[in-house]
Amino acid sequence: MIKHEVEISWSRGDAPFTDAKYSRAHRWVFDGGAVVMATSSPSVVPLPYSDPVFVDPEEALVAAASSCHMLWFLSIAAGRGFTVDSYEDRAVGYMGRNGEGRIAMVRIALHPCIRFAGEGPDEAQVQEMHEASHDCCMIANSLRTEVKVEAPFKRP
Repeated sequence: MIKHEVEISWSRGDAPFTDAKYSRAHRWVFDGGAVVMATSSPSVVPLPYSDPVFVDPEEALVAAASSCHMLWFLSIAAGRGFTVDSYEDRAVGYMGRNGEGRIAMVRIALHPCIRFAGEGPDEAQVQEMHEASHDCCMIANSLRTEVKVEAPFKRP
């Protein structure tokens, strides 16, 4: 079994606590040493107790789904002999009520724009690579929410 570790740290400082007027800012330290400043979503906890400059867990979940899909897509394209020059995505996560009535990320939509060198694959091949990437993505396979790729085919 592969293990991934992240250390999460938060400290109250001298702020009161039981009145809920404390900072939600905290640190994520990843096993490779990267440090990310994190917070609660300002849509959940209002300013100044959230920091909109920092990453919130909901954004991180959407980014993880998009990143995982992209990494699989690049691997599959390379394996099929296609050269990808660039891959950009505008991923969007939608919060709502799930089947149990709880607030959840109910949908993640990926909007990748991919540029290939040379002739590149046709639309059907790109769609098939997206489907294969989705099937391989460990993040999508781990979520109960729908992760959908909404990538209209565009040739540069």
